Amino acid sequence: MNNSITDIKGILVGQSENEKALTGCTVVICENGAVGGISQRGGAPGTRETDLLRPMHLVQKVHSILLAGGSAYGLDAAGGVMQYLEERRVGFKAGPTVVPIVPSAILYDLSVGDFSIRPDKSMGYEACVNASSTPPKQGNFGAGTGATVGKILGYGQAMKSGIGTASMQIANGVIIGALAAVNAFGDVIKNNEIIAGARTINKRLVKIGKEGFFADTLEVMQTFIGRKILSFAAKQNTIIGVIATNAALSKEEVNYFADVASNGIAFSVQPAFTMFDGDTIFGLATGQVKSDINILSAFAPKVFSEAIINAVLFADSIDGLPSHSSIINF
Repeated sequence: MNNSITDIKGILVGQSENEKALTGCTVVICENGAVGGISQRGGAPGTRETDLLRPMHLVQKVHSILLAGGSAYGLDAAGGVMQYLEERRVGFKAGPTVVPIVPSAILYDLSVGDFSIRPDKSMGYEACVNASSTPPKQGNFGAGTGATVGKILGYGQAMKSGIGTASMQIANGVIIGALAAVNAFGDVIKNNEIIAGARTINKRLVKIGKEGFFADTLEVMQTFIGRKILSFAAKQNTIIGVIATNAALSKEEVNYFADVASNGIAFSVQPAFTMFDGDTIFGLATGQVKSDINILSAFAPKVFSEAIINAVLFADSIDGLPSHSSIINF
């Protein structure tokens, strides 16, 4: 076990990024297909091929999941993933060819780096070429390259986040793995303390965290100024990710698994699921071992929450935005 989503046999992860533009994409490839599901709880999602993941739809298995920066432009990267899989005859059989099923979600990172460069077909293809079973790099890589958190006071007071992964082995050889690109409106919390989030302008707003450093988004929202600026806060946030297991689950169960896993956002982000966020989690089940959906659901939020925290802990400062690692000795 490497505390990575790739601890699940048959799950590969590849990433590609443009360090100048501060954007990138991350692809999760299911070598033999996986039963797919989705949880979409944020108010501002940007997605592709998500309706087919819900119950009462024909397609049962997906072949890849794409997470990308670039806002809605970043959905173009899915074309490169489809090309890569088609070349290898991986996909839903359709007459003389195959159609790879590649549900996708994006996050907004156009306010950092060079907004004119976004994930595209070539970047999506490159991420697939880079895919392997080794643990993916965390922090400023792939879809997390331009990710930030804590934006109630604007980007000038935000902090750098990134992409993170985690896994856990539970009873009877069942493994749960998570991957999260964290671009939240709110603050990221660990052990009831803010570890990354909005930085204070007015020290009187500080309640928890490093004295004189964190504003505490929940506290700001309750102030007169906070209520006034809330409607102008950047509507450019989301947490996108994947929760996967080697267990055998039905389509209905995978959707439930993803939905329960999204509670991990509430464990580690305050506030969670705002109308400013497009929080979207994809569920995958590779079907290698038997398990009870109730046991899986008990641990899924914990694993996804750990992936969110790792996205912050591994991030590096960029473009004038500090990271957790840069302020631990603040």
